[in-house]
Amino acid sequence: MSLGDTGTRGYFLPLLFVCCWKVSAAGVADYDDYSSNGTDENQTEPWSGLCPRTIPGETVTENNTTFLSISKDSHGSLNGTLIVVVLPSFYTLIFLIGLPANALALWVLTTRVEKLPSTIFLINLATADLFLCLVLPLKISYYFLGNHWPFGEAMCRFTTMAFYGNMYCSIILLACISMDRYLAVAHPFFARSFRSSAFAMGTCAVAWVVAVLFTLPLILFRQSFPLYGTKQTLCHDVLPWQWEEQHYYYYFITLIACGFLTPLLIMVFSCGVTLWVLLGSGEKYALAAKLTALMLISVMAFYSPSHILLLLDYSRSCLRKDGTFYGAYMASLALSTCNSCIDPFIYYYVSEEFRLNVKRRLFGHRKDSAMSMKTSKETLPSKTFHHSQ
Repeated sequence: MSLGDTGTRGYFLPLLFVCCWKVSAAGVADYDDYSSNGTDENQTEPWSGLCPRTIPGETVTENNTTFLSISKDSHGSLNGTLIVVVLPSFYTLIFLIGLPANALALWVLTTRVEKLPSTIFLINLATADLFLCLVLPLKISYYFLGNHWPFGEAMCRFTTMAFYGNMYCSIILLACISMDRYLAVAHPFFARSFRSSAFAMGTCAVAWVVAVLFTLPLILFRQSFPLYGTKQTLCHDVLPWQWEEQHYYYYFITLIACGFLTPLLIMVFSCGVTLWVLLGSGEKYALAAKLTALMLISVMAFYSPSHILLLLDYSRSCLRKDGTFYGAYMASLALSTCNSCIDPFIYYYVSEEFRLNVKRRLFGHRKDSAMSMKTSKETLPSKTFHHSQ
């Protein structure tokens, strides 16, 4: 069944996003009428085409300044409770949990842990998650200000690129970690021939470069526009609708395929085989099996909704350019940031030896030399473990 099938949309899409849509739509009823310079006189005409990912706007030029005009319904969505209250509050919670958790993990990994290949992957994962958390205060301020971006075009481009870039870098690194653990468990002797710190550093460098290339279009095109008839300046939430057909449709379809679906397939395969090997070894590696399953479930639970909604959105035709489902997409995108909070507790704090290192760093009980901590000790069997067929 295709993603664009009417029956599929009719049953699954409302089930997934009806709550978010209702909260977002609640703000429409409270929205005041505009002044004579508002958007009522600049309503965009109905159209038939691909449904845009962002709220699409019509360009209006006055006094050599380019504004974007949107429908009244879209105004209501942007100023609804979901966007200006729930969303920034949720991002604030993610920031308060994710920042200290990843910062402390990165501190311990870089100062008290032996630089094994698994450690290098985890250091890069903690760095990507930490960078994502550091971007959130700008987005929090933007939404709490009522979708007003006072920081300039350059910061809007950087924030948009950094948000998506670190998210996709985390996904790629998670795929690398799952593949690394699969090789260590299922093919220990083969993995020993090339599984080194240098190889891990090279793989992480490639992951960062790929993530930057994935998000390069977001920094090349203008991302902030003043909203016609208001004092708001929007960042990435409203873009000219022509850009969707000319640029962003193909860009985001490619991003979904290469930045999410491909890493997800790698994780499903590698985690599936790893689980099969671990479960076949009995109760000895029960914890490792549970953590492997938890990693895969968390990735699918937090990253899938936004990408599924993108595919559903791009697979149908719109009669009006009003960004009807944009509130639901924003909610699913916020959900994806939860993974930056979950990662530290799946990969770091679950280890008793890691927690011991944290206590030593926090309370000053340091040794003369750095303790060697194998970061995969409690989540993987040793390198020499192999499953007998």
